[in-house]
Amino acid sequence: MYTSDVSTSSHASELVTYAARLVRVVSRVSENPASLRLLAQLEELGPVTVTDLARADRTAQPTTSATLRGLEDRGLVARQRHPDDGRASVVMLTSAGRAELAGAREANGRVVTDLLQEHEVADADVRTAVRVLKTLTT
Repeated sequence: MYTSDVSTSSHASELVTYAARLVRVVSRVSENPASLRLLAQLEELGPVTVTDLARADRTAQPTTSATLRGLEDRGLVARQRHPDDGRASVVMLTSAGRAELAGAREANGRVVTDLLQEHEVADADVRTAVRVLKTLTT
């Protein structure tokens, strides 16, 4: 069981800071981080309306719509009629979108692997970090 004190709270804050920083480092070498972020959101959320996707991604609906149009043109997402609202549609990943996301994650993994090797981070530390982040995000 985890207990909290001032020191632990400070470490928790640092965990958030450095996890976000790592995401930004990896995003800088990504071809299109906004598109990949939406693909990842769709994988996590499943079929969703554009409004709900924009809300989850914390972006404006017109921005999300524009990015989705590009993804749809590339065959990475598809739209279907909303099951409960005939006026609306839901967006979902296609198999090509899943493959694109997997490839991007593999490339991101190579970036992080290079950083881990450069900084001589022990495998056990990486496994612990992954376990902690996975526990907090699932």
